[in-house]
Amino acid sequence: MDAIRVRGGRALKGDVKISGAKNAALPILCATLLADGPSLLRNVPALRDIDTTAALLRFLGCDVVINKETSEVRVAGTRLTRIEAPYELVKQMRASVLVLGPLLARHGKAKVSLPGGCAIGARPVDQHLKGLEAMGAKIRLERGYVIAEAPTGRLKGADFMFDMPTVGGTENIMMAAALAKGRTTLWNCAREPEIEELAKILNKMGARIDGAGTDVMHIDGVEQLAPFDHAIIADRIEAGTYMCAAAAVDGSDVRLSGVVLEDLEALVLKLRQAGVTVEREGEFVRVRRDGPIKPVNVTTAPHPGFPTDMQAQFLVVMTRAKGESVMTETIFENRFMHVPELLRMGAHIEIRGRSAIVQGVDTLEGASVMATDLRASASLVIAGLYSQGETEVRRVYHLDRGYEHMEQKLSALGADCERVKGAEG
Repeated sequence: MDAIRVRGGRALKGDVKISGAKNAALPILCATLLADGPSLLRNVPALRDIDTTAALLRFLGCDVVINKETSEVRVAGTRLTRIEAPYELVKQMRASVLVLGPLLARHGKAKVSLPGGCAIGARPVDQHLKGLEAMGAKIRLERGYVIAEAPTGRLKGADFMFDMPTVGGTENIMMAAALAKGRTTLWNCAREPEIEELAKILNKMGARIDGAGTDVMHIDGVEQLAPFDHAIIADRIEAGTYMCAAAAVDGSDVRLSGVVLEDLEALVLKLRQAGVTVEREGEFVRVRRDGPIKPVNVTTAPHPGFPTDMQAQFLVVMTRAKGESVMTETIFENRFMHVPELLRMGAHIEIRGRSAIVQGVDTLEGASVMATDLRASASLVIAGLYSQGETEVRRVYHLDRGYEHMEQKLSALGADCERVKGAEG
């Protein structure tokens, strides 16, 4: 397995281009199942999760061509040969369940493996299934699979309230409702920018969706949808990760391009409270820190609150603060798995229930550490950037699921950072 080796102590300076958003690209790739003909996605990041989704679409019968040099993916789903998403593919990535809504809406039936749990806690799909049942689907669970059927061959518009905001659930029901007969009204929807991006795509295809980005959406179903050509928005979590990297390392001055600053308001507010300068400069967002880090308390929440996907990276910034910070995780029940690795590097962190109590230290010591999930791996790389000595972050296949060429981008900013092929662990 590969590892990322970091030698700390170098300030980050220069410009970095933020890649397309993984969490927008994945549901949009699934949305190609809703139309005949080739769709073109541009600004698609070269990530493992994109490759996994492409493999699933090919299994279903789509023609998928990925051009990593131009960051484009072309998908033609005219002749689907299967309506089943097998466990062997779904287990690699939970977002694979997003083919359920499109398959059921367009073909009247679908068989999709349950994704199970993951390293950061269980994330059930019950809201997906309840929403589809409200639209008339008959659903049964059989040997680890969801088997769904629209008895009349087509779903019907319905009123449905999510028990809690769920990004994947909202996306699945949106795609299903786009081809349903009649109007669907959804309450308590997720409000993430990626939801708005999916709605933009579906409307380009001919759907009629109003209210994306708010907690209430109205969707008027249409008879058919058309292919599309679209450039995906920049990845706000990747942008936030580089913001935290610049904040953690003394003397850093980094400019990010392609960032929608409004999508990161909660993170930017907390970084500024911590003494980090974040400001818009033309087409760039500039992040720099000259003085000490101030302690800040953070509680994760659904968008527009502080993103759970930024908790691990911001926690590393707080290990540099002069005083005590409290990080409270409200979204997932097992998302402090990076903390034991940070303790090995000399961090002072105590877990109390769903909160991490962080006492700032002057520096960390480089060590061999193990990535446990996508965002945890990024946080350990950031920790290595300001640690004394050498840090080796192992199992970075997690990192490759969501960050495009991270070691190359950091090296271009002046970090001593490289990928080590075939590292143990």
